[in-house]
Amino acid sequence: MALKGSDVAQHNDANSCWVIIHGKDATEEFEPIHPPDTLDKYLEQSKHLGPVDMSTVAKEEKAHDPHEAARLERIEQKPHLSQCYNLFDFEAVARRVMKTTAWGYYSSAADDEIVLGPFSNFITPPITAFHRIWFRPQVLVDVEHVDFSTTMLGTRCSIPFYVTATALGKLGHHEGEVILTRAAHKHDVIQMIPTLASCSFDEIVDARQGDQVQWLQLYVNKDREITRKIVQHAEARGCKGLFITVDAPQLGRREKDMRTKFTEQGSNVQSGQDTDNSQGAARAISSFIDPSLSWKDIPWFKSITKMPIILKGVQRVEDVVRAIEVQADGVVLSNHGGRQLDTARSGIEILAETMPVLRARGLQDKIEIFIDGGIRRATDIIKALCLGARGVGIGRPFLYAMSAYGQDGVEKAMQLLKDEMEMGMRLIGCARVEDLNPSLVDTRGLFVHSNSTPADALSQTVYDPLVVPSQRAKAKL
Repeated sequence: MALKGSDVAQHNDANSCWVIIHGKDATEEFEPIHPPDTLDKYLEQSKHLGPVDMSTVAKEEKAHDPHEAARLERIEQKPHLSQCYNLFDFEAVARRVMKTTAWGYYSSAADDEIVLGPFSNFITPPITAFHRIWFRPQVLVDVEHVDFSTTMLGTRCSIPFYVTATALGKLGHHEGEVILTRAAHKHDVIQMIPTLASCSFDEIVDARQGDQVQWLQLYVNKDREITRKIVQHAEARGCKGLFITVDAPQLGRREKDMRTKFTEQGSNVQSGQDTDNSQGAARAISSFIDPSLSWKDIPWFKSITKMPIILKGVQRVEDVVRAIEVQADGVVLSNHGGRQLDTARSGIEILAETMPVLRARGLQDKIEIFIDGGIRRATDIIKALCLGARGVGIGRPFLYAMSAYGQDGVEKAMQLLKDEMEMGMRLIGCARVEDLNPSLVDTRGLFVHSNSTPADALSQTVYDPLVVPSQRAKAKL
C-alpha cells in the first residue's frame, strides 16, 4: 500500500526525516549528485519505506526567481554551436547558461584562486604557464600527411589527450558523464571515469561502445574493503588503468563553491553518512577520502589488481623518481586544476623540471608521464609532448562544452582540438608524435614566476572573479 503525502510531511526534522526520491520532493536536489543506484547500494533496506501516492503530495509553488528566469532567457539566446571556435568559447557560453551552484562548483579553485586566475604576475597559473613556453619550429619538413595518433598505457588512440576525471557531471547536463563516454567513442579518445560521478560506474561502462577504452580515477576510501571492491569491479568491467589520486588527503577550500550554499547530501560513495555542507559541494561529497594514504599502500594496490597503476597528482621530481622505485606504471603531473593547494605549480612546469632529471638518470622509459591542467589549445598538447609527456588530460573544457551544448558540444570541442593539432604539427615541422622533442621549445621563461606573461583576452574574459560577502538584506519592520 502506498504511503500518503501527509505521512511523509510529518517526518521533517533531523531526528526523523523522510524524503521522496524519483518522484518530486527531493528528486530535483538528489539526482544531479547521486547515481540512480545509490539507494539500492548504500541505504539499508529497512530505510526503504515504499512508494508514495504522488496524488496526495502537496504541490509546492516555487516563488518567481528573476535570476532563473534570466538564465532561461540566456539559454534561448545562446550562440549557435557553429560560433564556437575554441575551448574558451564553450566556457563563456557555459557561464551564461549554467545554474549558479553548478557554475560555482565547476569553476572554483582553491583559496584566492591565484593558481587558476589568468592575471597574476607572481605565479605561473596552468593556462599562462603554457604561454611562457615558446616554439622553435623547424622548416622544410614534409608535413603533407600528419599522424598525431599515439599509444597511452598500451592503448592506441587518435590523439594524445584523454577525458580526465571530473565530478558531478549532471550539474552541467541531465545525462551526466555518459555524454562524455559517447563523445570519447566518436573521437577514439580514452575516458577516465571519476569516483565522484553523478552517473553510476556501471551506467558509464554500459555506455561504452565496441572496444572503447576507459580508465578509473580513484579517491581511496577509508574502508579498504570498499576500495578493493571498487577496484576489482572496475577491472572486471574492463577498465584498463587505475589512476589513484594522491594530491587530495582532503579536498581544497573552494570559496566560490562555498558561497553557493550547497545543501545536497553527497555522492553515492558515502550515502547515509553525515556531511559537512557548510564547506560547499567539494567538501560535502568527499568526507570518505582517506588522509592516511601513503607510499606504503602502493604494494597493496598492486596485489589486488592487474591494471596499470598511475599516481595522479604528483608535483615534484623526487616523487616521480619514488613512483618509479615502487614500480608504478605512470604518474600524472598535476596541481588538480588549481583546486587543492593554491600557488602549487602547474603540471607543465613540473614536467619541464622532471624530464631532464629522468633522462640524466636513464629513467625516462621506466614510467609513462601524463599532465593535466590548463590545456586549452592543441599547441598546449604539442608543448607537453615536446617536453616528454605521453599525453595530457582535459577536464573542465569538456564539462563546459557539455553544459552549453550537450554531446554535440563535446564532440565539437574534440574536433576543434584535432583541427588545431593538425595545423600545429605542420607549423612546428613534425609529421608524427614521435618527431616531437625538447629542441622544438624554449622553456627559459617558464620557471621565472615574477616575469610578466603575454595577456590572454579570452581567458581573462571567461574568468569569474572571487567576491567578498554581500550586505545582508534590510530587516522588514
